[in-house]
Amino acid sequence: MGRAAPSCAAGAEPPRCCGPRRPSFTALGLLAALGLLLGSGDCQLQTPCRIQKCTTDFVSLTAHLNSGLEGFDLEFCKALRAYSACTYRNSKVCRGNLVYHSAVLGISDLMSQRNCSKDGPTSSTNPEVTHDPCNYSSHTEAREHQGGEKTPPTTYLFCGLFGDPHLRTFKDHFQTCKVEGAWPLIDNNYLSVQVTNVPVVPGSSATATNKITVIFKSYQDCTDQKVYQAVTDDLPAAFVDGTTSGGDGNTKSLRIVEKISGKYIEMHARYIGTTMYIRQLGHYLTLAIRMPQELVMAYEESQDLQLCVNGCPSSERIDHSGHLPLPVMGQLLPQGGAAHPWSVYTLESATTKCYEKMLVKDIYFYSCVFDLLTTGDANFTTAAHSALQDVEALHPRKEHWHIFPSNGGVGKGSKFFVSLGLVCLILIAFL
Repeated sequence: MGRAAPSCAAGAEPPRCCGPRRPSFTALGLLAALGLLLGSGDCQLQTPCRIQKCTTDFVSLTAHLNSGLEGFDLEFCKALRAYSACTYRNSKVCRGNLVYHSAVLGISDLMSQRNCSKDGPTSSTNPEVTHDPCNYSSHTEAREHQGGEKTPPTTYLFCGLFGDPHLRTFKDHFQTCKVEGAWPLIDNNYLSVQVTNVPVVPGSSATATNKITVIFKSYQDCTDQKVYQAVTDDLPAAFVDGTTSGGDGNTKSLRIVEKISGKYIEMHARYIGTTMYIRQLGHYLTLAIRMPQELVMAYEESQDLQLCVNGCPSSERIDHSGHLPLPVMGQLLPQGGAAHPWSVYTLESATTKCYEKMLVKDIYFYSCVFDLLTTGDANFTTAAHSALQDVEALHPRKEHWHIFPSNGGVGKGSKFFVSLGLVCLILIAFL
């Protein structure tokens, strides 16, 4: 085969086919590279083969997708079917074009990998046509199209609550709080989440969550108001009205997915781009949520008491600027002075127990140690580990998954006080 004219090759610029959020598939990388190959192919063939336009449209339809989010497979398959239809329309004029045939094979490979059916809905390259008011990512793209300028990608925020309880705010601040009773985690124009915390150890300020109430507020035609409530030993896979989804027909702009019966559910609200995980571990509940920043901040001045947004009030904080103080044994004893199951853990044994599940000594690891020394309940080890897993699933920035205490958390410098506390405990028990 002849080579393309040098002037054409020099003028061809490789298109940007891969963005930072693109899923890494071998076949997908092949498709994204087709534009590079075609730069010289078009000059050689001088035919109206438009395979490059098909490839460019596919890349634009999938560039915003994130394989870790709900609905990825559905949208990716729609884009693949649209790509396939485009290649079919060009089958005659592209006959003999190596790039075209490579694209056809690549599409087939990807459809097989993602279990996409050949028949079904397809994506459109016209944002006005594909705009879905009940799909948050869809209407953010529509705003970009109408504005005529490319807007920055949507910023998502993460908040989590677990254990004794430990709070990770939307600002990635980590706090350990008392907050006994009912407290609002989130209260904006779209969503309200309230948690109720109860004492864990008699005579201690330590609490844990035994009730979570979630209110998805009515939004356009996407969903009526939906209320979800979970309490210890009752983690339902339905809203309080008995339904499992919100929205008309097959829209399902809001739905509950049961992952482990009575132990773990997920809630996906497409219309506000929000995902929430709720688990029961031992006798207590944990929560993790991912939500777009612009919706997180959509609240009135009177709604400023939100633990996920502003953290715990200073009077409710147990930690000191993120540093978790080791429990002082004498302070955790009830009025009668009798020992409790938590006393079986020493700093060494608690550290060993936590290290079985968490190899990185970040704030989640130290939270695990703190909870074991405070309560003696091994379920808090699982809670800390699951909380970190939820971060890895929902937090948008991998470099922020781990938070490391500036002073080393529960470090060697605290061992003296633990030993002193144990001595005090022994003396109290025998006096």
